Amino acid sequence: MRLNQNILLLGKKVVLVPYTPEHVPRYHEWMKSEELRRLTASDPLTLEQEYVMQHSWREDADKCTFIVLDAEKWRAQPGTSEESCMAGDVNLFLTDLGDPSLGEIEVMIAEPSCRGQGLGTEAVLMMMSYGVTKLGLTKFEAKIGQGNEPSIRMFRKLHFEQEVTLRLTMSDPERQWLLEQTSHVEEKPYRAGASEPR
Repeated sequence: MRLNQNILLLGKKVVLVPYTPEHVPRYHEWMKSEELRRLTASDPLTLEQEYVMQHSWREDADKCTFIVLDAEKWRAQPGTSEESCMAGDVNLFLTDLGDPSLGEIEVMIAEPSCRGQGLGTEAVLMMMSYGVTKLGLTKFEAKIGQGNEPSIRMFRKLHFEQEVTLRLTMSDPERQWLLEQTSHVEEKPYRAGASEPR
């Protein structure tokens, strides 16, 4: 999203900066972690694909992304590279065309040394405030994997209520099972006005 391309948000524990090409190598290194990909439901990408993704996230009007910097490291070493202070990222997705007041929010604190210190909590609060004041959002949702207990606890602490979404991924065995369950279904041409069985 171009709206935030020239904005830095300074909090107590984190600094949020736009996701730029200089952040991509570190981000790419993080995403090599199988655990992070599982927790974020992400596919592995090549470095070139990460650069394409970064560009897309900057250009797309329905995505707002900030890189989360550890404010303590950032303040301690003026002039230090942002890459050395990176802790994770926080995102808003505006993907419900029927409800432009809804934003899907997600956060990833990728640096293990930065976890459990409240950086994710502050990053989410700052992003929600940005969404309310700059994007006109009035509702937020967070989609979190069932096994990601730290994220579930954090979002509950931020007044999110838990709903259940059940998902089925169509693997080959699942597809076969589905087709077996519906093998009796016939597809026929539809004739307008004909409602009786043929």
